[in-house]
Amino acid sequence: MKEPFSFERGRVVESIQGRDRGKFFLVLERRGQDLVLIADGRSHKLSKAKTKKTKHLRAKPVLIDWDSLRPEGGAVQDSDLRRALEKNGFTAERSLCKEG
Repeated sequence: MKEPFSFERGRVVESIQGRDRGKFFLVLERRGQDLVLIADGRSHKLSKAKTKKTKHLRAKPVLIDWDSLRPEGGAVQDSDLRRALEKNGFTAERSLCKEG
């Protein structure tokens, strides 16, 4: 199935396979046709970003402007990624089981 949204820099994605299933990440860069580099600032930091196949990710309609992550200038940090995800409603930890 073709994804309705492209995997470009700043796109919010949800992992649908693997140990990180259910977690949200930001796409850092595209690596070929089927691979992207992702990070969330917690489990996968910018210094050790994760390479993941696009078929194991679900792209969300949210595209975060990379320049707005650090408006005062300088290099983007892990805290900027965490803040951007939380600000857009993508929580850092998400339970796979229903509560209640």
